Amino acid sequence: MVLLVLGLALWIAGHAYKRVAPGAREVKEPRIDNTSKAVVAAVLVVAVILMVIGYRRAPFIAVYTPPEWTVHLVDLLMIVAIALFGLNNSKSNLRGKIRHPQLWGFALWAALHLTVNGDLASIVLFGVLLAWALGEMILLNATTARPAPYTGGSTKGTIRLIVISLILYAIITSIHAWLGVWPFPR
Repeated sequence: MVLLVLGLALWIAGHAYKRVAPGAREVKEPRIDNTSKAVVAAVLVVAVILMVIGYRRAPFIAVYTPPEWTVHLVDLLMIVAIALFGLNNSKSNLRGKIRHPQLWGFALWAALHLTVNGDLASIVLFGVLLAWALGEMILLNATTARPAPYTGGSTKGTIRLIVISLILYAIITSIHAWLGVWPFPR
């Protein structure tokens, strides 16, 4: 569990860097700016690796038993979470309707995983990541001006987003199955 907590701490620290040291990110020299981004990216990659290793090594300590129907809920809404995560970089006409779509997608992903995993390691991992995503949105809303809403996009962009989300969903469920976690009802 130590590696899991360390990974979560690095994840939060790597993202907090943007808020704690905004001046360091506004360096005008591209070489230093790229180095700064590379260091933060490396910290986040290490954080994810530690979270995965820590989660997989954590002992299973049951805290609650999720109802069986929540698997159906997760299977359906994970497509929405993936679409929300990708919405920010899409050409969908829905893009201007939601502020912080990546964080909403991330928060939905974490919340959904809490509905099907009732063990302590899952509560720590997904609970902390859910709290981080919600806290990050609150912090961003309090410290940054609301950008002009995206007015572009098209129905074709929305259809493309849905197709890409479904493909990513298939890939993600395949990875889960490969790792020994069957994501569908049995």
